[in-house]
Amino acid sequence: MYLGISLARELLRRDRAHEFLFIGTERGLESKIVPGEGFRLEYITSRGLKRVGAFDFVRNLLLVPGSLLQSRRLLAGFAPQVVVGVGGYSSGPVVLAAWWTGIPTLIVEPNAYPGLTNRWLARVVDRAAVAMPEAAGSFRGRASVTGIPVRKEFLEIPRRERSGMGFEVLIYGGSQGSHALNSIVCAALGDLKGLGPGLRLTHQTGEREFDMVRSAYEDASLTADIRPFLPRIYQEFAGADLIIARAGAGTIAEITAAGKAAILVPFPGAADDHQTRNAQALERAGAARMVREPDWRPGRLAAEIGRFMEHPEELARMEEACRKLAKPDAAAQIADLIDSLAGIKGGQRENRVSSH
Repeated sequence: MYLGISLARELLRRDRAHEFLFIGTERGLESKIVPGEGFRLEYITSRGLKRVGAFDFVRNLLLVPGSLLQSRRLLAGFAPQVVVGVGGYSSGPVVLAAWWTGIPTLIVEPNAYPGLTNRWLARVVDRAAVAMPEAAGSFRGRASVTGIPVRKEFLEIPRRERSGMGFEVLIYGGSQGSHALNSIVCAALGDLKGLGPGLRLTHQTGEREFDMVRSAYEDASLTADIRPFLPRIYQEFAGADLIIARAGAGTIAEITAAGKAAILVPFPGAADDHQTRNAQALERAGAARMVREPDWRPGRLAAEIGRFMEHPEELARMEEACRKLAKPDAAAQIADLIDSLAGIKGGQRENRVSSH
């Protein structure tokens, strides 16, 4: 969703005459966010086919012909020059309808392993923009490694100057928080006290578990900055020596853009286990450590953090590896692909459509 909005803003920066149509479902977060960003949004009826029971799979599959026809009608009314799919089940019918009617298509794949919808669409799309080289092979020679757009504030974070006076750790579970990360940290609070007063923690918990996590810190007599949500998370990134987080595509893009060392704990229930693949890609590059949920035995968290506190040179190596993976011009590269598909010449711009 924010990826599509970032692309739209990049294209608007190039030419204010561009027009955009976002297509999604009423059940998705786009119904709240896209209109608030000032873009037109239309709906189709679509549901996912992954991680559902047999009954729901059949029911959702039967929605596909109707969503395909809905998408075709919307595209006929808007007459776009390019259709962009940014992942998720609602982008499938829209991109297929575009292919059906001969409109150029591009899909954006933010993960190391493409999701189900994008794997299916790989057969018909004209171009693909992928975040990581590992995903390129799925798109039959049509992929460009562009990275994915992030907010400009992540790109402006300066290198961390370490004075030896303290060590800042950010525990970040995403906008909703992570029960697993909360549990791992709360179980280790006694061990973390042993690392001394120089350790400072910022813990984003999510709304549901804020009180529980705060109580755990109080019981352990450990002071920390505990908040349910961090609306300007780039500020906490800037002050962190080490980040402990999930391995979703957005988090990976932010970590690499900011050049931050991280311990990644993949969400094991992610579709096609894509978070593990994301974390493995960073670990292979020396840009992060991956620790799976079952591997967090007593004492491990304190040992991991303590090792980095004692060996800041390891942090510096990981930060440098992260910066090499960053794609600060991702939005511009993808916008170039869109312009190329639209056949724009001589500065003349046309309409766009982005689907979710």
